[in-house]
Amino acid sequence: MSVIKPEIDVLLSKVDSKYTLCIVSAKRARQINGMIHGVRDQALLTMPTSEIAKLTSTKPLSLAMEEIAQGDVSYERVKDGYK
Repeated sequence: MSVIKPEIDVLLSKVDSKYTLCIVSAKRARQINGMIHGVRDQALLTMPTSEIAKLTSTKPLSLAMEEIAQGDVSYERVKDGYK
C-alpha cells in the first residue's frame, strides 16, 4: 500500500522525519476516531450532513494525513531526559 493523496513528499515537508510523520498521524487519527465514536449522536444533530458523510466515509488516518498536508496539525519536539 502506498500513500497517493496527499503525496508523501508534501507530508514529509511538514515534519522533520518519516518517524515523526508516523507518530503525529497516528496520534491525530486516534483523536479523530475518538471524536467520531464519542460524539456521534451529537454530531448527527449539529453537523451538516456533508461533514458527517466525509467523516464516516474517510478513514481517520487518511483524514489525519490530509490535515498534516494542509498544515492544520502541528507538533512540538520535546527533549527527553535521557543521555
